Amino acid sequence: MSEPQDIYIGTSTKKEYLALKLANRHGLIAGATGTGKTVSLQILAEGFSDQGVPVFCSDVKGDLSGVAAAGVEKDFLEKRAKTIGFENYEYEAYPTIFWDLFGEQGHPIRTTVTEMGPLLLSRMMGLNETQEGVLNIAFRLADDEGLLVLDLKDLRSLMSEVASRAKELTGEYGNVSKSSVGAIQRRLLVLEEQGGENFFGEPALDIRDFMRTTRDGRGYINVLASDKLMQSPTLYATFLLWMLSELFEELPEVGDPDKPKLVFFFDEAHLLFDEAPKALLRKVEQVVRLIRSKGVGVYFVTQNPLDVPDTVGSQLGNRIQHALRAFTPREQRAVKAAAETFRPNPELDTKQVIMELGVGEALVSTLEKKGQPSVVQRTLVRPPSSRLGPIEPGERKEVIKDSPLGDQYEKAVDRESAHELLKKRAAEVEERRQASAGTLGGRRDTEFERHGEFRVPKTRRGAKPRRASSRRQTATEAFTKSLLRSLGSALGGVIGGVLGGKRRRRRR
Repeated sequence: MSEPQDIYIGTSTKKEYLALKLANRHGLIAGATGTGKTVSLQILAEGFSDQGVPVFCSDVKGDLSGVAAAGVEKDFLEKRAKTIGFENYEYEAYPTIFWDLFGEQGHPIRTTVTEMGPLLLSRMMGLNETQEGVLNIAFRLADDEGLLVLDLKDLRSLMSEVASRAKELTGEYGNVSKSSVGAIQRRLLVLEEQGGENFFGEPALDIRDFMRTTRDGRGYINVLASDKLMQSPTLYATFLLWMLSELFEELPEVGDPDKPKLVFFFDEAHLLFDEAPKALLRKVEQVVRLIRSKGVGVYFVTQNPLDVPDTVGSQLGNRIQHALRAFTPREQRAVKAAAETFRPNPELDTKQVIMELGVGEALVSTLEKKGQPSVVQRTLVRPPSSRLGPIEPGERKEVIKDSPLGDQYEKAVDRESAHELLKKRAAEVEERRQASAGTLGGRRDTEFERHGEFRVPKTRRGAKPRRASSRRQTATEAFTKSLLRSLGSALGGVIGGVLGGKRRRRRR
């Protein structure tokens, strides 16, 4: 393969490029619906693939699947290529791997509940602070007792265990409210209905499978089918954030490489930040800031640049801004904010141009060799070499069939984990309880412990067992008891008189 080259975006007064060495400084593609964001994403993915950089992107509308097929000659594409001086414009397919959380339009993607962690799970289920605290206690209990929590049935069993031992766990880990456990269980049912049951389990995704290249050195474009997933927006956003976190944790530090190890496109990025708690926003900010040194570039794709918080937006050095509408006050603020993020061009009224851009046009500013943003330019974006629009279902099946991953992820594996272990433990406890109950003549033990230890019912301290007695007395027994009481009273009087006399004599 030839030496790495910068990625051609389009032409303004000159050709506009994205510097490959600075592509891990992240970026933003923004613009209203129908202005060309998907095409900009597509040409960047093609450019990275040509330079041996793997790409991961979510396909929200199905349009991005076209990267797997060669483009079809069309007059407007040829005209655009000629207008911008795009020499040697050719149509070609790109190496593609399709993925799908539901396993319908690509390889299944799974992870374990433990790998997801309590913070992201809380975000996924919309838990409040108290409920998140109980979930953290459940994870701690699983760690302390060696319970593998792999899928949702493991988590359900674990939460049932926490509820049944609430009093014990409160003293050791902190307050455990059964109402919070119940709320978590209900949210788990909702998560299952959204398809979460397919996502959690094994075999878990090996993140390195996103970083494959072909034999001729081109990077694979990993396309996540997200049209169905978008019906569960929280699951979609949390999954992509989990992916970023996994990349951050798994990849080694590489500093500033000549080209990225992976480029990650986060489409519909506003879903990541909508109503996100502060702890989650801090995590996103941290990952975006530090993942650059792992050689990963993150590009957010969204309609409104205000969708991305300032703490994250300030780290996005490469920007492609398509047209925005400005009919409402919020849209007007978005236009102003977008204009202010660019390095000014004395020859352009950036704010006005944003509202005038046509389809396939964009304001482009990328980092230059010294890491400074270039002056913003009004740019005609180049046409893609792969197909515009989705591929046919039959073509998708052929791509999946020829995938380098084969059937590695196709069949789910259900090994022994928390659900099975807790079920087995409960069965053993019940068996010992019945055996102990039989030993005591069938009496039920109210203090039968969880781990199978049998306790004899307690009695009051110092109490003696009662003896069986008859309520009726014979005449002889009654006469004898009466005579003894009389003799006792008389004897007591005599002894008392003698003792009393002695005391009086001593006083004298």
